Amino acid sequence: MEGTPNTSGVNRIQVTDLDLYYGDFHALKKINFFLADQDVAALIGPSGCGKSTFIRVLNRMNDLIPTCHITGQVLLDGEDINGSMDVTDLRRRIGMVFQKPNPFNMSIFDNVAYGPRMQGLRDKRKLAELVETSLKKAALWDEVKDRLKKQAQALSGGQQQRLCIARSIAMEPEIILMDEPTSALDPIATGRIEELISELKKEFSIIIVTHAMHQAARVSDKTAFFLLGELIEFGNTKEVFTNPKDKRTEDYISGRFG
Repeated sequence: MEGTPNTSGVNRIQVTDLDLYYGDFHALKKINFFLADQDVAALIGPSGCGKSTFIRVLNRMNDLIPTCHITGQVLLDGEDINGSMDVTDLRRRIGMVFQKPNPFNMSIFDNVAYGPRMQGLRDKRKLAELVETSLKKAALWDEVKDRLKKQAQALSGGQQQRLCIARSIAMEPEIILMDEPTSALDPIATGRIEELISELKKEFSIIIVTHAMHQAARVSDKTAFFLLGELIEFGNTKEVFTNPKDKRTEDYISGRFG
């Protein structure tokens, strides 16, 4: 199924005829996809279907795999990410939040300040303002403002994941990728992350990989269903869930497999 370019707004990401190989293994097959400005797109599908592989294409994490070969085009704001674009700049513009919270072995403050410091920001006042703003946007400030010098590992799992989101926000990205960000969290922490996504979409475009059908239905504007490396169906979330065009989508959403 081919994703149709958005005509009502700005496409942050436009993917055209993307194929990805690991050696001889054809992992992604002719993927066409777009992400509009301030949209949330959910990627659903069974384990091993290509969801995580796909989002790793978007900030070139697959560059580290020697056998990986990509054809097709991925544009970020109209620029080919696999062309002359600097990969460090790409990863600043497209942030990543992983399945398992991965705070650095340092204080809460230093976790959020790490990226901006690496980019050359040394002004202590500006750093403090950026850390506070990022933690507020990640809905964590009120919980940690009195213990910013404490170790990040002392936070709960849900707090650590919001800290990782704050760390990404501090780099002022255009897009945030989330690879099953709530799969290791309890229902209350999961609810907070979902509420946070609804707030963050006012400022960022977001792609979230999720196994939870209800989560995809709650938080996303668009849903993409992957199966065996193919993008089977991609459209408005409500339409995909209530009136899927492909029987394989219907079978997966209704729980017949996966």
